[in-house]
Amino acid sequence: AATQILSMVIRPSLSKINLWSPSAEELVLGTAIVESGLTYIRQWGDGPALGLWQVEPSTQNDLYTNFLNYRPELGSQLMELRAPNLSMDEDLATNLMYRAAVCRLCYYRKPDALPEVGDIKGQGQYWKNHYNTPLGKGTVTKYVYKVSQVLKLEPPLFRHSVETVKAAIDLGKRQRPLYKYIAHGLHEAG
Repeated sequence: AATQILSMVIRPSLSKINLWSPSAEELVLGTAIVESGLTYIRQWGDGPALGLWQVEPSTQNDLYTNFLNYRPELGSQLMELRAPNLSMDEDLATNLMYRAAVCRLCYYRKPDALPEVGDIKGQGQYWKNHYNTPLGKGTVTKYVYKVSQVLKLEPPLFRHSVETVKAAIDLGKRQRPLYKYIAHGLHEAG
């Protein structure tokens, strides 16, 4: 599932809003994994969050009111991903490309740089600080665990240039990141 979500939803969605990067796609994928297990459309219990990225309608409304209203070109790019005849909340619940873009924009609003490619712990910290929020129930440990469990079961997800893969291998030698799958077929992770 993660391979398909990445290649068929996240990558094209982020490209359509001109906010794709290797680190952005990893963070958006990791967010879906930890928020919903790539499974749930509605938050457990009575919570308001919707979609694989578990975005609350109030967060979506704030994105438009306090961010996209001041960036009309970016707002138009996001609107192009919406499905005709669906409300904004219905898009948030059912439209994968729209939801992935909303998730990316939630991160894009933040002034901090995205974590480096392959830095799963850094991604977990970024998610905790900027998406789950310091008051949320999530933890960096939970992020690292859930994402690494899903990615262990998947074939190589991030098909970047040979230079990116070599850099990840070198990083792995120094920091032993959990994204060892990136080097599949090019190097024995060890």
